[in-house]
Amino acid sequence: MKDALALRGQVDAVVVGASAGGVEALIQLLPAFAAGFQGAVIVVLHLPRDRRSLLVDIFQPRCALAVREAQDKESVAGGTIYFAPPDYHLLVDRGPDARPQLALSVDEAVNYSRPSIDVLFESAADVYRERLMGIVLTGGNQDGASGLMAVQRAGGVSVVQDPETAQVSLMPASALAAVKDGPVDFVLPLPDMADLLKTMSEGEMT
Repeated sequence: MKDALALRGQVDAVVVGASAGGVEALIQLLPAFAAGFQGAVIVVLHLPRDRRSLLVDIFQPRCALAVREAQDKESVAGGTIYFAPPDYHLLVDRGPDARPQLALSVDEAVNYSRPSIDVLFESAADVYRERLMGIVLTGGNQDGASGLMAVQRAGGVSVVQDPETAQVSLMPASALAAVKDGPVDFVLPLPDMADLLKTMSEGEMT
């Protein structure tokens, strides 16, 4: 089990996956990141494919970090929250300068989902390894389960919403069931998860 204080300065990126009930969950979590947090926060939230995302408009007034919709081949900037655009997979890879960059893909849906949480988590785990935190929140399918396993196998920090407190419990319960390489580092209700993120990020004020 990892300690929240010990995570200060140890996480370069946080990947977050949510589905049904996700907007309400993210409203509790994303404002917890302190203004000086040096890492990037990359979010996949399942949305209708045929509608424009309003997530930047919803979250920027609530968050201390900059909030953007991810763009293809954009270098990952610390202190920024990125949302996957509707109907695109969002991945992390390395650009020509070997720095992490974002990539968008229209490959087939995974777990009936595009964007897919698994796709984001697995690609980010390859890039960030032990300096990645993965968070699985409320949702009604199994997306995120294999992705969280990839985060944990890479030595990253695994965080799951307590299924008993989730608006829809299937996704966090599936993530807990899938992780077999040791216990998930944190299984928390949203208020405690927000405290974890606040404690971790407050230690990085510039």
